[in-house]
Amino acid sequence: MIKIIDLHKSINSKEILKGVNLEIMKGETMVVIGPSGVGKTVLLKHLIGLLKPDKGEIYINGIEITHLKNEELKKVVRIGMVFQEGALLDSLTVEENISFGLERHTNLSFNEIKKIVAKSLEKVGLPGIENLMPHELSGGMKKRVSLARAIAYNPEIILYDEPSTGIDPIRADAINELIIKMKKELKITSLVITHDIRSAFKVGDRIAMLYDGKIIEVGTPEEIKNSKNATVQQFIHGRAQGPISSW
Repeated sequence: MIKIIDLHKSINSKEILKGVNLEIMKGETMVVIGPSGVGKTVLLKHLIGLLKPDKGEIYINGIEITHLKNEELKKVVRIGMVFQEGALLDSLTVEENISFGLERHTNLSFNEIKKIVAKSLEKVGLPGIENLMPHELSGGMKKRVSLARAIAYNPEIILYDEPSTGIDPIRADAINELIIKMKKELKITSLVITHDIRSAFKVGDRIAMLYDGKIIEVGTPEEIKNSKNATVQQFIHGRAQGPISSW
């Protein structure tokens, strides 16, 4: 489904990705973990065409996508994106936020779009909030609306950027449950970027750790828990002492 080969990227003369290799199977939830600032979000932005690599290739459904423009990429694969802070437009209602892209990139009628919006909100457990404004929503609700916007496109892939950041543990677990639910109901492939180990172990079919610009280990949650790699063990147990600097 997704194959990342020897991906390199420097930003402001700083080398962020130093040869990332990762394969994500169709229908699985892959979680990428790692310390803050190691390039997890940079990696994700390559998948939606916001960044182009200095070197390397990304294949989706067997098609190399790094050279494609945004509109060309949309013809190859339908990708939904759940941003870290929700990324809702403050001046638009919930309904307008979800329908924004559908109105511009599809030929659906007004009534068809309204039905999709209502159905998407119902799927994330927020029926009937179409007329609320973003400032009226809690942090957890904003993330759910962002997910509703993503699934409104009937995506093949959903990318989650730090979905549990900025919300309390109860609401974070509710987001975890939604990620699992979306996978089961929509049969989609998911990539979750997070440093929340509890979330990673709960939602991931497999977990990959990004460190020093490369994927240093990939495995099931159980395999990651039992990893003999000192860097992986330091990160998943949150220890100050170890290969990863605490500063």
